[in-house]
Amino acid sequence: MAKNYRTPGVYVEEISKLPPSVAQVETAIPAFIGYTKNDNFNGLSLLNKPRRIRSLKDFEEIYGAPLQTNFHNGDPSAGIKIKANGNGGFVLDGELKDPGDDLKFRMHYGLQIYFANGGGPCHVISCGKYDGANFGNSKQMEDALAALRKEDEPTIIVFTDAVSLKKADHYTLHKLALTQAAELMDRVVIADLWKESGDELSDVIDGFRSGIGNNNLSYGAAYYPWLRSTLPFFADESQVKLSGGTGDLADAEVLRKFPEEGQTEVESPKKSLFHMNSELYALIKKQMNRFRVVLPPAAAIAGVYATVDRTRGVWKAPANVSLNMVGEVTEKIDNEDQGDMNVTMSGKSINAIRDFTGKGLMVWGARTLAGNDNEWRYISVRRFYNMVEESVKKSTEPFVFEPNDANTWVKVRAMIENFLILQWRAGALQGAKADDAFFVRVGLGETMTAHDILEGRMIVEVGMAVVRPAEFIILRFSHKMAVS
Repeated sequence: MAKNYRTPGVYVEEISKLPPSVAQVETAIPAFIGYTKNDNFNGLSLLNKPRRIRSLKDFEEIYGAPLQTNFHNGDPSAGIKIKANGNGGFVLDGELKDPGDDLKFRMHYGLQIYFANGGGPCHVISCGKYDGANFGNSKQMEDALAALRKEDEPTIIVFTDAVSLKKADHYTLHKLALTQAAELMDRVVIADLWKESGDELSDVIDGFRSGIGNNNLSYGAAYYPWLRSTLPFFADESQVKLSGGTGDLADAEVLRKFPEEGQTEVESPKKSLFHMNSELYALIKKQMNRFRVVLPPAAAIAGVYATVDRTRGVWKAPANVSLNMVGEVTEKIDNEDQGDMNVTMSGKSINAIRDFTGKGLMVWGARTLAGNDNEWRYISVRRFYNMVEESVKKSTEPFVFEPNDANTWVKVRAMIENFLILQWRAGALQGAKADDAFFVRVGLGETMTAHDILEGRMIVEVGMAVVRPAEFIILRFSHKMAVS
């Protein structure tokens, strides 16, 4: 419509000739929910407040370090006990116990392995401080999950500390997360299997399938077994507790005086524990470095998702990929074990992480929890649909309250078709030509009735033939008879 010009002069009008376009949303922005050292930063509360970070350094600056590891050789309250060796020196009074048996807070370690496997920007939601953690129920983590609902950017939900909950609470929390993902339709859940020491593989899997429920399974994926990482346990050396009987902290100078003065325990405790040239210091460090953090795999898998999305595309199955900063798995899986994990009557597929000779640890599965669903069997298909749906949804918002007529329909259809053509050319959609790969329909008599238009509804139908992974490659060989 021409403007009503009143004053003589020269006027400039900019006319838009380019069609509107769809901007692809991010696909691998995990949200990590767990406990942290700090619950405030610069005077502002961090409790149940999702915050975007870009690196482990960002996390440490805002949320602090891991919980100090309590190394001990029998009595946790006494710390590391030492004794005289009869040669003017000291040795450990018994082997150190594995601190992993008491590990409850895994957020920092989880982020370490996430970034090591190619993870990028992510969100962190602190559900409380270490000293305020309540593992008696899942209420604190449920509140953090509820806060995540209001965030639009995250596309993956990971609970770093949920395995420390009781079994029933662990799975209740994941069912709530699956419900949120299904309602918002823009995120998925990477679920960890709950286990405790001594559990057999069948017990862990049966417990998971019984506990995870039957709803919204296409919005989740699970991986097993747990990972024995190459990460050492965090310990501020100045805070390591060392005792020689009833003492507390001591330094090398005090230790050297033990045999000279016939002492049997540390006197005059000091805060400077270690001396770099001390044989005892080297012995203690060697013992401490024997242990490595064992983690459920969800955080590492989130890093794999980010790497595959960045290098190949969200439609590529995040499998047949090796894991970084992982030494071994806690339980080796063979073909027979994975057969039941991958394909089962319940449909609740569990993706295996396997150790292959000459290849190392590989992610060897790409199924959602809806393993028997032909539409949503693969996590790459689910996540690609999430991306397209969210991208198209955001790009069509400017058309709200535009005239519901043919001019608007043509613009919307062309905008979506242009976006899907780019996805087809990139390899996300299969088909010899674009018409075989997708369709976009909108219009009176096609997707809408006259009553729909009277009610103010513009209905757009989009169909896509998304590529699927070649999960089973079958090579058929036969004898050929000689013909001459």
